[in-house]
Amino acid sequence: MEAAGYVTLSRQSGLMREMRIVANNIANAATTGYRQEGLIFSEFVRSAPDQSSLSMSQARVRNTSMEQGSLTQTNGNMDFAIEGDGFFLVETPRGERLTRAGSFATNADGDLVTPDGYRVLDAGGAPVFVPPDAADISVSSDGTLSVDGRLLGQIGLVRPTDPLAMVREDGVMFRADDGFEPAEDARVLQGFVEGSNVNPILQIARMIDIQRAYEMGQSFLETEDQRIRNAAKTLMK
Repeated sequence: MEAAGYVTLSRQSGLMREMRIVANNIANAATTGYRQEGLIFSEFVRSAPDQSSLSMSQARVRNTSMEQGSLTQTNGNMDFAIEGDGFFLVETPRGERLTRAGSFATNADGDLVTPDGYRVLDAGGAPVFVPPDAADISVSSDGTLSVDGRLLGQIGLVRPTDPLAMVREDGVMFRADDGFEPAEDARVLQGFVEGSNVNPILQIARMIDIQRAYEMGQSFLETEDQRIRNAAKTLMK
């Protein structure tokens, strides 16, 4: 295969990855706390002495959108939404993870947990405890939790040190490989949940663009294959 074929195949591979990401975005357009994901294309240039350089595209870096999702009022005293660039910190069997999905409950031990049973952590990294007999639960904008007028702690709000280094896990859960820091500008709203920040119309439009671009690349590869076959037949005569 000539250089043009390798260049086109690298582009086709990136388009296939982006198509899978866009399809996943559309499928999660109604998922609470879901963050839209995109793919960053980069150029890889290979050169050798006495040869022309070869430029190919790579699509390896995933970019998570930090745009605010729509807020829905639930009036639930354990439903929380975040305004600003912040995440809730939760404890999982694989380590600490970040999420924007704030529809919580309490387990049998009184710990504040996610729908999957993962414990929500406070600003110091300890589980958030809610007394089983609590009648009045309130959370201030900075995440400070009060029960029946008594201060219990502060829900941890963090943001990744490097958003591009975040790794998505389980749809709405993220791993921050480069660490995280307090999200001082973020604030908590009690009685609300944040919806997905996916714009389905724009994502469908992007899916159409990707499909057309892929079809153009496929057409080029077929034309290039036919050209090489014809050249080989000519030389064999």
